[in-house]
Amino acid sequence: METEWLILADHVDVVGNKLYLNGGGWDTLTVNSGFPVQQTLGVAAAFRVPWNETNQRTNVEIEIVTADGLTLTKAAGQLEVGRPPGLPAGQSQRAQIAVNMTLSLDKPGTYEIITRIEGNEDHRTHFNVVAGPILIAQQHREGAA
Repeated sequence: METEWLILADHVDVVGNKLYLNGGGWDTLTVNSGFPVQQTLGVAAAFRVPWNETNQRTNVEIEIVTADGLTLTKAAGQLEVGRPPGLPAGQSQRAQIAVNMTLSLDKPGTYEIITRIEGNEDHRTHFNVVAGPILIAQQHREGAA
């Protein structure tokens, strides 16, 4: 099994192996309210399951870490994909999961999302958290005072 993709969104759901997302596909979060900030986000992950790995439970994990490697949150579970009738021999399948969470972000920076399969890192992507123009202007005013 391997991670096929990860998508960040404001909210995600998987129903009947179909992905539903709101505000999806972003990689930069702009914060105007000041830090620390509580941010709700969703992570959708797709896994490619080979024919010979169907009908087996597989442990998967999604972890979000800071640039320093500090874990902000972690979600773990098991996937098991069966072989539907009529599936051609040898064909792989896609399994999707959706995780919605609230993160406490202490500062701007780069954060990473890591998937693990059976405890082994399989895929890594990142997102950036930046101070927005309102927050930057406020910081300049406070620095000038």
